[in-house]
This record gives sequence, structure tokens and C-alpha cells, in this order.
Amino acid sequence: HYWVARLCGVKILRFSVGMGKIIFSRRIGPDQTEWAISILPFGGYVKMLDAREQDVIGLPQDDLKREFTRQPVWRRIAIVAAGPLANFLLAIVVFTGLYIHGIPEPIPKLRAVPERSAAYQAGLRGGEVVVAVNGEPIRIWSDLRWKLIQLAIEKAPAKLEVQRANPGPFDTVTIKLDGLSTKDLEGDFLVLLGIDLARPKPVLGTIGPDGPAMQAGLRKGDTILEVNGVPMRDGLAFVELVRASPGKSLRMTALRDQQEFNVVVTPIAQTVNGQTFGRIQVEVSMTPEMIVASDPPLRALTKAIKRTWDTSALTLKMLGKMIIGEVSWKNITGPITIADYAGQTARIGAISFLSFIAFISISLGVMNLLPIPVLDGGLLLYYSLEVLTGRPVSERFGEIAQRAGLGVLMMLMVVAVFNDIVRLVS
Repeated sequence: HYWVARLCGVKILRFSVGMGKIIFSRRIGPDQTEWAISILPFGGYVKMLDAREQDVIGLPQDDLKREFTRQPVWRRIAIVAAGPLANFLLAIVVFTGLYIHGIPEPIPKLRAVPERSAAYQAGLRGGEVVVAVNGEPIRIWSDLRWKLIQLAIEKAPAKLEVQRANPGPFDTVTIKLDGLSTKDLEGDFLVLLGIDLARPKPVLGTIGPDGPAMQAGLRKGDTILEVNGVPMRDGLAFVELVRASPGKSLRMTALRDQQEFNVVVTPIAQTVNGQTFGRIQVEVSMTPEMIVASDPPLRALTKAIKRTWDTSALTLKMLGKMIIGEVSWKNITGPITIADYAGQTARIGAISFLSFIAFISISLGVMNLLPIPVLDGGLLLYYSLEVLTGRPVSERFGEIAQRAGLGVLMMLMVVAVFNDIVRLVS
């Protein structure tokens, strides 16, 4: 807003970081623009010379020429649109940098597929690597999830091109997604389809001294083949079984130096937050096969633009489904949840944090473009009507619409904060 207003010759009175009462300010430049920090650390604003908000009577003619409402409509459109556009540009820049740098992520290799699942019926069994979905190349697990959720919302079938466990030609399988409800999409819908990320075999790592595993004779490097006659498909299945068996004797078949042997291990019971689970005091790696997916600059830029566009479109579709009642309003989040997720992603690492910042920036851009008075989208709607009709919207209509828009915005904020508090409590 600030830079485009300056380019259009509009006088800037204040640039504030944060909202509400000003706690620090300083005037700089020939226009003596007030640069301020406000008490509420949410967003910010640019205050321009505007006859709707200030008394301009008696101002010099040079200042009146720089008043906002006296600018041609296309300049006003450019100034208002600059804010949301900056949100989208920030996301594109961040995504481009991440794609050039490379994102370490699991390869899209599938875990063993449960019977009677949609993936099993389509012909998947586990161990396959997905290389494309509906003709679009897939390199990492998040690409697979992202493409499938887009298709699921459209209730369109997903044609997966997969490389089987044994080297050979690629196969194509089709999974129907029209059986998923909108509520299913709010959770881990891939598991409902029978699709999960492949994990390594249950190979034991460091073993705790005097723990159940060591007492049973297990050693670092042993591979667990079966537990109580049930084959262990991967490390995650082994860990889940042990956690679900506190105090129960487990007969394990393990492999050491190409020799199979049997042991009996009884997990000790441990209670955390009211939940009791079993432990045998041994490390089991569940890190999937990883790849660092990087792209040359031009391709990275193209992918970043497409990802920003797709995310914006998906956000609008989900908002539309909320309005017609297909998606729960519980999905609306506010500043508390955003701050929580920001902290979590920051602890994970810079790449996760930057990805989160990009998605938040897109969400802000989409939100600001909604045709709600008091938001940039509402002003753009006014100016679009002015372009079509040749005259500005009446002040009376603008006042009524602004009050209604403020009411809608406050309602959304109340819902968002309420959802944040419920998440914290639960």
C-alpha cells in the first residue's frame, strides 16, 4: 500500500506496525510521515490523506492534489490491490527460494496397504513409489498429499502412476475419491484411502540398560520379524503393538546375523497424561526414505506461482463449502492457533517455518480480497462498480455496507478466537 501510494503521488500520513494505541512514533521525510509502533501486534496499516477521514478544508492546493479520493479510479485500485498482491508475492518468493534450496522430504513410497481399502481395490499393495498423479509428476510425499486433497475436494478420480517394488515398467492405478465426505478431508483422509508413508523395517537401535529388551537378550541391530505370530511390516507397526501391550508377554521372532531366534519380552507399563502404554526401552528408527528435491530457478519460480495459485483456489473452495455448510466452521483459526503453529514449525526448522509463513501470507491475501467492506476486497468492489457505472458508490451506501462488513469481520474473529480457545482446552 505504502509504496504504490507513493508512486501514485498520494500523501502518506502514518505507517503503523500493529493496531490500536500508538506506543512509539517518529516523523520522517519531507511529508513528515509518522512511522509508528502500535500496542496490538496484529497486522498494521497505512493512513493516507483522505477526505473521508480528515478535514481537508484549508489545505494547500498541492496537498489536495495528493488526497486519496481525488485520484483516478485506476490509481485507487492499484493502491488498494497492492496489499493482497504483496501477500501473494511474498509467498511466491518464499516458495521459490525453498524450491531452489531444496526441501528434504520423504519419497512418495507407500506403506503396506490394508485390505478392503480403496487403494487395495485399485491394485496397490505397498512398496510402490508414486511418480505421477493425473499426469503431474510427483517427487516428494507432500506433493502426493497436496494433489490428492485437491482431487478429493473436486471428487475427481486419482490416476496414480507407480513404480512397483520390483524394477519394471510403470503401472497406472485409479483410486475413486468420491466416497470421501467433506468431514473426512478435515482429518487424515489418506489413511481412510489406505495410503500411508512407508517406514523402514523394525531394526533395533540403542537398547536401554536393564530394560525389558536387554533382559530378553535383544541387541542393537536385531530385526524384528514377527510378534505373537503377526508379521511386522515396519518399525511403526512394531512400536504401535508394543505401546498397546503394557504388561503383556510378547513372543518375538528376530533376525541376527542371518539367524532367526525367539525371545519373550514383557513391556513395562508407563502412564503419561492419564494414558498407559507399553515400553521395552529400545530405539526403533521410523525415519522414511528421504530425498532433497531442488529445482533450477525458472522451474522453481513456475512451481511457486502454481502452488500459490492452487492454495488460493483451495482456500476459496473451502470457504465456499463453509458457507453452504459442507465444511465445519471449526476449521477457522485465529491468532492463537497461528502463533502456536508458528512456534511449532520454528522448532522443527527454518524450512518448515518458512513454508508456514508462505501459507499464512496466502491466507491473508485471500482474506483481504474477500468482497467484505472494510477489507481491501470490499474497496476493490466499490471501485469496480465505479469503473462500470462511471460514478462512485454513494456515501450512504458505503456507510451501511461498512457497518455490515465490520459486523461480519467481528463475527469471524469471535468464531476464530473461540475455536482457538477450544483447541487449547481440548
